[in-house]
Amino acid sequence: MAKKKPRLGYDQRGGVLAVSRAMRESYVYETMSANAKVLMDLLQIQWRNDRPVGYGVREAAQKIGCTANTASKAFKTLQERGFIICHAEEFLQQQNRE
Repeated sequence: MAKKKPRLGYDQRGGVLAVSRAMRESYVYETMSANAKVLMDLLQIQWRNDRPVGYGVREAAQKIGCTANTASKAFKTLQERGFIICHAEEFLQQQNRE
């Protein structure tokens, strides 16, 4: 009788994140900050073929575990190095109400 293959706990959805080895070994990628590398993986997880990724600075900061300023720098790094393209920048301001 064939043994059942045990499912791994980290892959409950059965998804795979494929990343080019050539990209990971490139100078442009290797010289990026750790926060920018983590952000790129987070963006790739959110990516779908039929819609743009809606990922904000505050959400990225929370997931990475850094400040919003650091997350913003990571977004800027990815954009400057050609890994992402920003289609629309939205600025939402919170008003202090008394």
